[in-house]
Amino acid sequence: MIVDGHAESSIQQAAQVLAAGGQVAFPTETVYGLGANAGDDGAVAGIFAAKGRPSDHPLIVHVPDAATASRFAAQVPPVAQKLMAAFWPGPLTLILPRRPEMGAASAGGQATIGLRCPAHPVAHALLLACAQANPPVLGLAAPSANRFGRVSPTTAQHVAGEFPPDLLVLDGGATPVGIESAIVDCTRGAPVLLRPGTLTREQIEAACGERVRLPHEMDSAAPRASGTLESHYAPNAKVRLMDARSLQTALDVLGDDAKAVAVYARSVQRARGARLRRMPDDPAETARQLFAVLREFDAAGVKLIWVETPPDTPEWEGVRDRLRRAAAG
Repeated sequence: MIVDGHAESSIQQAAQVLAAGGQVAFPTETVYGLGANAGDDGAVAGIFAAKGRPSDHPLIVHVPDAATASRFAAQVPPVAQKLMAAFWPGPLTLILPRRPEMGAASAGGQATIGLRCPAHPVAHALLLACAQANPPVLGLAAPSANRFGRVSPTTAQHVAGEFPPDLLVLDGGATPVGIESAIVDCTRGAPVLLRPGTLTREQIEAACGERVRLPHEMDSAAPRASGTLESHYAPNAKVRLMDARSLQTALDVLGDDAKAVAVYARSVQRARGARLRRMPDDPAETARQLFAVLREFDAAGVKLIWVETPPDTPEWEGVRDRLRRAAAG
């Protein structure tokens, strides 16, 4: 059931559902999330069941502010404090040591937990209403509101198309960022980027004052984190990444026989039989529309989605990551 997420009555209705152990879908600036009370392991189990998600694959807990993060985190290292000050509310998740008594199911049973303060006004209003509910809900465990491994939703309609009609969906419009948050692990002595987003490594390094490592640079294993499986974000059609020349050559060879092919590219000049969408030159705009485009191609019934590989530059890192994982599916 889709309701106006900006209406106070809808926010209060959603907070009551969550306080009672139910689930609500809501917008963040990145994608829509499927939320439940992060402090109620039974409610969180309902998310795993609804999504078909393995219970050991952690969820991100959304909190209204940095102060509330300490209710779930056993400690907040200085590097995490700097990143919170720079980017919260915003599209950055921090992996922190978990309080043993809080969020075990949300964390997939790990001793660490992922925390984020979203910037979307509907998400913020919902989190504040939840904190004032009876009983209070301190944070919302909320993975993307889609079936596990599939394309993330960026509109309320995307969510409603994947779940039963009794799910309450707060409609806040299309999400302005479009891909999930960057994830930085702050538990191993140096900040480690586990998942890129629209924030670049350079921006994160400038905020925390030190070099951000990648997982392969560390001796110890990374904590499991949301959205880091090799295959993820996959549409029903098979995704293939191709350089511009190979893509154009393949389309020229197929000609009118390319009716089962959809193309998302910046450089393609001819796509006679295929369904063509031009990829923007701006990485932020590409991120904003990426998942919606993949869903549009699926709805058209194509069998193959050929995507021009984005530039290998820092500002494209988040888009490249999502496309690589989609192609692995």
